[in-house]
Amino acid sequence: MSFKKWIGKTYLKLRGWTVVGDIPPEIRKCVIIEAPHTSMEDFFIGLSFFWARGREVKYLMKKEFFKNPVLGWLLRRAGGIPVDRSRGNNMVAKTAAVFKQYDELSIVICPEGTRKRVERWKRGFYFMAEIAKVPVVMGFIDYKTRTCGYGPTFHPSGNFDEDWKMIEDFYRGMQGKYKGKFNLE
Repeated sequence: MSFKKWIGKTYLKLRGWTVVGDIPPEIRKCVIIEAPHTSMEDFFIGLSFFWARGREVKYLMKKEFFKNPVLGWLLRRAGGIPVDRSRGNNMVAKTAAVFKQYDELSIVICPEGTRKRVERWKRGFYFMAEIAKVPVVMGFIDYKTRTCGYGPTFHPSGNFDEDWKMIEDFYRGMQGKYKGKFNLE
C-alpha cells in the first residue's frame, strides 16, 4: 500500500468516516464534483478519500491560497491548481483543454465555489466535462451520515437543465459540516 493511500485511510478511519463507491476503472479522465462544501475540513476529508481510493486528482483552488510559498508548494504537490476567479479569464475552456495533455486526469471541482451558502452552483464543471468529452463523477461528503465517496457517473447530455435535475436529486438531503450552508439540505 502506498504511503498516500495509508495516510488517507488512516485519517478517515480516525475521524470516523465511512468510505463508499468508486470510479469505474475504465474511466481514466473525468471531472469530479465535490459537495457539500461548507468547511475547510472538506478539503482534508476529500483529499484523504481520493488518496484512500488510490486516485490521483488535481483540484482547482483560488489563487490566494498559493501566495504563501510553503503553503503554495504543499498545495501544488497535493494536486492544487491556482485559479484566478475574476471574470473573463475563460477558465472553463482552459481547464477543458488540459485534459488533452494527460492519459489520465481527474479534476475535482466544488461547484458551490465557496464555503458560504449559495442558492445557485457554478456550472463550469459541467461545461468543462462537456467540452473535454469526459464524464462527471458525483463525489460527496455527507456530515449527517459521516459518509464520503463517489456516487453516480454521467456524461453531460448537452441539456444542463435535465442533467441538473439528476445532480440535484443525488445531493438533496446531504448535509455539510455547518448545517444550513448547503442549499440542498
